[in-house]
Amino acid sequence: MTAGVSTIIYPVKDLARAKALFSALLETEPYADEPYYVGFKDAGQDIGLDPNGHSKGLTGPVPYWHVTDIRASHAALLAAGAESLQDVHDVGGGRLIASVKDADGNLVGLLQDPTG
Repeated sequence: MTAGVSTIIYPVKDLARAKALFSALLETEPYADEPYYVGFKDAGQDIGLDPNGHSKGLTGPVPYWHVTDIRASHAALLAAGAESLQDVHDVGGGRLIASVKDADGNLVGLLQDPTG
């Protein structure tokens, strides 16, 4: 089951330039500002900048579907013919992510927030 797409991650090569661009676009400062990730919140949307995204196989923005059981969702996508780009892993605080590529090369992200 999904709760829809509310996170989009952009792979970036120059984190400082991307941060300046999104700060100007969203007219706000990031809520997370680390060398490995910069995150913004705007109108219920989470926008992330990943300076390591290209090395992970990300070729453009990735919409992350918020799911209740990431392992089951990931397995279902693989069974339906998707190719795994990132296996399920914790990115901090119990938040789990994974990503796949469909037969047309489209990227699909999965995100599960910790319960509790």
